[in-house]
Amino acid sequence: MKVFSANIEDLRTLYISNLKKALDMEQKITKALPDLIEQSTDPDLATALSSHLEETRGHVRMVEKLVWKHTGDSRTETCKVINGLTTEASDTIRDVVEPTIRDIALIGAAQQVEHHEIAVYGTLRRWAELLDLAEDAAILEMIESEEGAADQTLTDISLTVNSFAAA
Repeated sequence: MKVFSANIEDLRTLYISNLKKALDMEQKITKALPDLIEQSTDPDLATALSSHLEETRGHVRMVEKLVWKHTGDSRTETCKVINGLTTEASDTIRDVVEPTIRDIALIGAAQQVEHHEIAVYGTLRRWAELLDLAEDAAILEMIESEEGAADQTLTDISLTVNSFAAA
């Protein structure tokens, strides 16, 4: 049950609220990725996750600047979706013993996060366009593109990792 209302009355307020949730999401992903890297046994997967951790740190800085620009602070709002996705990923990783199957589970969990991020940034970008915030829209489009590239990298790695499990 929600105790306090966010009082979202217009698109700008909705946009800022969701920017704050995106910042929370990126901060939580930054905390979760090192565990995924440590748990991965496929060197390409570990490298891709490490590379994406650096990108994610950059996303934190960019989104933080956007939140600051619109609010004068960098407080977040809880992203409940990322809480669920990271909890689910942790549970699955803990339950899988065989290394190749764990790598497959890691890829699946990471792709679920990427798909959520792509949706979040696509939505925010569109709202920024509607609000005539061209600079915001350009930043959000760049982040969305990087998330799409990370998802494609995971798909490419999965082709190899999945073939080991099927053999």
